[in-house]
Amino acid sequence: MSEHKTYDVAVIGAGVFGAWTAWHLAKRGQRVVLVDSYGPGHSRASSGGETRIIRMGYGADDLYTRWAQRSLGRWKEFFVAVGQPLFLETGVLWMAGKDDERLRQTKATLRRNGVAFEEMDREALEKRYPQIGLEEIRCGILEPNSGVLMSRRAVAAVADHAVRRGAEYRNALVVRPTGSGRINHVVTSHGEMIEAGQFVFACGAWLGKLFPDVLGSRIFPSRQEVFFFGIPAGDTRFAPPELPTWLFQEDLVYGMPDIESRGLKIAFDEHGERVDPDTQSRIVSSAMTEEVRRYVGRRFPALKDAPIVETRVCQYENSWNGDFLVDRHPEMENVWFVGGGSGHGFKHGPALGEYVTGQLLDAAPAQPRFSLRTKATIQKRAVY
Repeated sequence: MSEHKTYDVAVIGAGVFGAWTAWHLAKRGQRVVLVDSYGPGHSRASSGGETRIIRMGYGADDLYTRWAQRSLGRWKEFFVAVGQPLFLETGVLWMAGKDDERLRQTKATLRRNGVAFEEMDREALEKRYPQIGLEEIRCGILEPNSGVLMSRRAVAAVADHAVRRGAEYRNALVVRPTGSGRINHVVTSHGEMIEAGQFVFACGAWLGKLFPDVLGSRIFPSRQEVFFFGIPAGDTRFAPPELPTWLFQEDLVYGMPDIESRGLKIAFDEHGERVDPDTQSRIVSSAMTEEVRRYVGRRFPALKDAPIVETRVCQYENSWNGDFLVDRHPEMENVWFVGGGSGHGFKHGPALGEYVTGQLLDAAPAQPRFSLRTKATIQKRAVY
């Protein structure tokens, strides 16, 4: 890179939000540099790991349902364009027990937005999915056209394609910017300057560390433990199409079938303890291991004694209620925050990148829910 080269936009963070933002900006002919400390979809990132769910259901929330629809189309088009089939149409099965209000809201929202789904009562669930322990489960809906994104590889593919569109990629640690008004550069830990007209910080769980005065109390990085259970030899009941991706709404547990022979994936969707993404242990706890073992034995009886073949500790990075954050720094007029997406945001990468690009280049109407002023400092989750 030329020492004095000036970019139109510098995007700091090459997770799913940053990569898609750089991709859309490059598509619009902008001179873009995408910067990450470790690499696109790296092992410490909220966008890392092998798989993420893409589903349309969001209770009564039309906004995220519409964004998920738009993003699924964009993901599929992108994978065709780059020749990498990184979306798997496993279907997504929602199950609910006594409290089925959210499921009823989801059905109404899916109908309003023209999303195909199939309703199932307890008898239909038992017949279709005998491998699932349906204790307390009364009904379900299946989104047949939803499924799984191969996350780490997908992010890398988007970043690579952005570069092929003309963006540049830098592996560097950007230090905390200072000042007010309009800044003209940021500095890396090696003392190099990156000059740009606008700066987009899409650095996930690191947002609060980079901007502690503004975001330290408004971004909540939490520890999340993920487990993979080995499937019995020769048993196909836990792989698609026999088992879809699944969510037990009241239990706040989700998982995926045996994909690429990695085993049954399961995780609790409750927010874990607040953590520092640089220093937290990446080894699962014995307490969560036992809790997950008990749950698997209850919901998938044939896997009661199955071995845990792989584990992963990642982090969510949420706003107080789960809404995204896309807004300017209150004092640095050409610095933007993009984040708050962990736990549900990965799927929305294409739509989010398009939205950010519209904010930067077109002064497009802003979504009030994404503004900094709506971000409280006490967690009260509303988006699932």
